[in-house]
Formats: sequence, structure tokens, C-alpha cells
Amino acid sequence: MKPLLLSASLAAILALGAAHSGFAAEMETVVIGTDVDAGTLDPRLTRDTTAQRTANLIYSGLVDLSSSLEPKPELAESWESPDPTTIVFKLRPDLKFSDGSPLTADDVVFTFETILDPDFNAPQRTLYTPIEKVEAVDPQTVKFTLSSPYAPLLSYLDMGIVSKAAVEGGRDLATDPLGAGPMTLEAWNRGSDIELSVNENYWGTAPKVEDAKIQIIADNTSRAQALEAGDLDAIQAPLSPQDIKRLEADDRFGDAIMPGLGVTYLNFNVSDPLLSDPEMRQAFAMLVDQDTIVNQIYQGVDEVATSVLMPTSWAYTADVKQPSFDVEGAIAKFNALGWSDSNGDGILDKDGQPLTVTLSTHSEDPNRIQSVEFIQAMMQQAGVNAEVKIADWPTFSTNYVQKGEHQIALLGWLNITDPDRLLFAQLTTGGSTNWGGYSNPEVDDLLKQGRSSLDQAKRTEAYQKAAAILAEELPYYIISDQGYQLFYSKDIPFDVVANPRGTFRGLIGLGQ
Repeated sequence: MKPLLLSASLAAILALGAAHSGFAAEMETVVIGTDVDAGTLDPRLTRDTTAQRTANLIYSGLVDLSSSLEPKPELAESWESPDPTTIVFKLRPDLKFSDGSPLTADDVVFTFETILDPDFNAPQRTLYTPIEKVEAVDPQTVKFTLSSPYAPLLSYLDMGIVSKAAVEGGRDLATDPLGAGPMTLEAWNRGSDIELSVNENYWGTAPKVEDAKIQIIADNTSRAQALEAGDLDAIQAPLSPQDIKRLEADDRFGDAIMPGLGVTYLNFNVSDPLLSDPEMRQAFAMLVDQDTIVNQIYQGVDEVATSVLMPTSWAYTADVKQPSFDVEGAIAKFNALGWSDSNGDGILDKDGQPLTVTLSTHSEDPNRIQSVEFIQAMMQQAGVNAEVKIADWPTFSTNYVQKGEHQIALLGWLNITDPDRLLFAQLTTGGSTNWGGYSNPEVDDLLKQGRSSLDQAKRTEAYQKAAAILAEELPYYIISDQGYQLFYSKDIPFDVVANPRGTFRGLIGLGQ
């Protein structure tokens, strides 16, 4: 087996045990608490972590990523790369979807062709655009032809494979999913829970549970209290710092606390006239007291970030630094841009207009609300008329940020298994998740170099150059590199395996 890419392993991964083989369930139901409801259960269209993690139970991809982020065989039992732009997968024999229908190379082709179709509007389409062609060589063999070498490809091929026949027959996978993963959907009570049961046609080792319930509890502390009350068997980040410390000291629970694969950041809408000048974005960023946010509001469970490159990444360098907290420097920069307190009312103005900006985030995370309100207070002290807008996650994300109607939004990205995953779709011109409208041809070129080179040293150079530009132009201001926390009941009768991506498989006895 010769992989096209092996992404660098995350340092300090904590494995809590290995999944046992065997087919007898050891637990009837595991109840997992999560913060938001899934938006869809079609893996090609997922936008939120609950959808992605639940889809990972219902579907299988060509590969899966281990807790150390290495691609391992899943539906594909092996693969080879005869040249840098070709990769050939051999599927396991006799694969079936959960309804017993066969899963063949045609389903793999269909899955990726639909993702690549611009009209399908797959949120993660940009991750797959270097794929020029997907062909079924025979029912068990799939050939990918790339337009150029593509280093991160294997880390993205955990995408769940869907049934061509079911979709073409009119089945709506968003609400009635059909996959080849370890679990299958039993019921979805919107806003409350998602009920899953074992897939009897699963190709691999059976889960150690008969059923799984994904319980939606929006408030972080309420979710922690539900674990303490015995209503949940496991919860994971996002969690409030005070709850993390309390649960860590409770000997009823096992835990995993490790560097995560996510960032918390400010998304500047550079299409907004107020924020179109990088100097203005720098001034606003200089009013963000990262140390207080990270070490007091988040009580040190995350780390202060310095750039778009995470310290756990092979591409990281301490030489790239975004602006740091400097109130006087921010005011001086605003003054140089023509904003001054001409009325003596404490609010900066220009051409008779006060310097007004709206900060926004979602209501489900109290620490993000507190962070936004703290940033608001610091901006107001500096003469900025800062306002705050809070909405529930679906409204905030889908109806506000993703439509580019925000000014400065506090958000997070997870599952950053490669620098490409944080940067390409988000910060290239016209990228599918470039909600702030950022565009820089030099950055576009560097990010293309970063994903197309198979030489890690060259990839590192490209990403560091791009990061240096982004640290100055600031379409994103990274507040913190997130930690990952998992807490689970010690009554779970099998070894639990933590995965920094937050996947659920380690909670049903299938982690590694």
C-alpha cells in the first residue's frame, strides 16, 4: 500500500485504549452529548460538527483517519500511486450499504462526481477540485486522476460514500441517510436527539454498543451537568473551562485532554467598506486582548495563537506573528486613518460619522459571548462604538455569516488535519467558505503551491509565506489554538479512544 500523502502526526496524541475485536455488544446504548443539531445527514453536504460526526457513524469513506491522523484502510483495503497524479483504490470485496444493497466503484465515482459538480454546492467542494476524473475500472477498483499532485488528498478521503441507486431513486439522504458505516439511523427528533442502531451489514468489526443516541444540549454547562447526573455517557469540546476543571477532578469520569485541531478566530468581512483596508483590520485586531480571553475567560484550556499556522502543524513557525494587543497603538492607527474624537464625546469619528462596528457570535457558547462582550468593552474604551449581535447557531452561521452580512464574527474551525484545510477554501479568491470575501492573487498562488507539492519542505515554505501575508492583511485574526477535551463515564464497559477530530467512533468501541 503506497499512500499519496501521509500528513504529519499530531504531537502528544493521547490514546486511551484500543478497540476490541469481536461482534458481541458490550453495552446497550451509549448517550453522547453535543451542542448543536445536525443540519443534514448527507455527508456531502455537512457544514457543522454534529452532522460530520454523526455521518461518520452512518457512512464509511475510502479511508479513515486514526487518532494520530494517519490514513488507514476503510472501504478501500489498499491503494497505490503509480505516478504523482494517479491513485488507484482497491475496494474490499462484498461491501454492502445498511439496506443490504451492494456498494461498488460506481458509488464511489457518483459520490465524488456530485461533490465536484458546482451546481450541487457541496460545502467542501474546494477540498476535491484537484480531482480531474474518477473512474470505475471494475466493480472493486476506483481510479482517481488529478490535475496536479495533491498532497492532502488522503486526509480528505474519509468522505462518506453514498448510494448512487438510492439517490437516483429519489431518496433524500439529508433526512433518510443510507451508508455503509457501523451505525444506521433509527430516528431523528429535530432539536432533541439522533437515534442510531448497529448496522447489521457493516463490513468491519461490530460496535461494542447496540444503539447510540446523540443528545442535543446547547448550553455547555447544562451538558456537563447532564453527564454528572448520569443522563449522558460522554461529552466533548466545546466545554466551558469551569466545567472542564470540575469534571477533571471527578473520579467517576475518564478524560482525554490534548491539543486540538481547531482555532477560535475573528472573521473580518473585507467586503464591508469599513473593513476593506488592512490597516483598519490591524487596528481592530490590536484591541483584542488574547491573553485575557484565553487565560481568564477560557481559563487556559486553549493557547494564545500567533498566526494561521497551528503550533501542532509541521508548517508552523514562530517567526510569523499577527498584531498583538496594543490599545494605544490601535488608537494611533485609527488616527492616522482619519478617525479622531473631534466631538470630545469619546467616540472616534470621520467625516461626521462615528466609528461603529458590529461584533457577532452564536448563543450556544457562553465563553464566545463573554469574549465578544469583552472585546466590545475594549473597543469602546478605545473610542469605537462597538455593538454586539448574538443569534442561535443556524441563524448566525447560515443566515448571517455565510451570506457575508457580518462585520466581525467570532467563529471556530475544527478538524484542521492539514494547513490546506484551514486556508484554501476559506482564503482563496472565491473559495467555497470564503465568507469574508478576501482576495489576494499572491496568497492564492502560495496556497495552490502548498497543496500541489509533494515535498513537505516546499509546502512548509509556501504556507509560511502565505501566513506572513495573512498576518499583515488579517482576513482572519486567530485568537486561540483550541484544546480538545473528552469526558466519559467509567461505567462504559470497553476502552474509549479519543480522537482530536472529535469523531464518535471511539465512543462506540471502534476508535484507534
